[in-house]
Amino acid sequence: MNTIEGICSVEEIRQVKYRYLRCVDLKLWDELGDTLTEGAILDFGTTDFGTSLEIAGRSEIVAFNRAKFGPGTLTAHTAAQPEITVDGDTATGVWSLQDTLVATRHSMIITAAAFHYDRYERGADGRWRIARSSHARSYEAMVSLSDLPSFRIISALGGEPAEKATADAIAGGGEAGPGGRPAPRGR
Repeated sequence: MNTIEGICSVEEIRQVKYRYLRCVDLKLWDELGDTLTEGAILDFGTTDFGTSLEIAGRSEIVAFNRAKFGPGTLTAHTAAQPEITVDGDTATGVWSLQDTLVATRHSMIITAAAFHYDRYERGADGRWRIARSSHARSYEAMVSLSDLPSFRIISALGGEPAEKATADAIAGGGEAGPGGRPAPRGR
C-alpha cells in the first residue's frame, strides 16, 4: 500500500469511528448500522449491564443501542488519540474514549473512561466499517441524581422540554419546582 492510500485509509477509519459515536449520541439508528460490517461484534467484556456482554451482528448491535440508549438516556462520547494500523483491507485501532450517560429514567449519571480496541474491514464498496469493538475500562463512576438537588437539564436531545427532563432526572429525589429546579426542602 502506498503512503497516500494508507493516509487516506487512516482518515476514513477515523471518520467511521466518529460517525459511529455521533450516531449513538444522536440516536441515528439507521445510520449507525452503516458504520458496521454485517457480522460485526461488540464485545464489552464488562459487567456494565450486569453480565459480560458480546453482541454479534449489525442488526443486533443496532437493536441493543436502540434499547439501551433510547428515550430517557442522554449520552456523550469523545474518542481521541487513535493508533491505527492498516494492512490491506483490514485495520486495527486503539482509541482513548470518555463517555457520559445521563439516565433520566433511572435518575443517575455515569461517567467513564476506556480504551477501545477495534478491528475494521474495507468492504466491496470501498468503505471502511467496524468489524469488532471491545474495550478496557480505566474507570467508571456513578452518582444518583437525587444526591444532586441542584441538577437541572436545561436542554435535551429532541427538544424535550427541560422541565420534563429535569423532573424525570430527579424522580425519587424530590419534586421539581418552577423551571425544573428541585422544590425547596424544609430544614
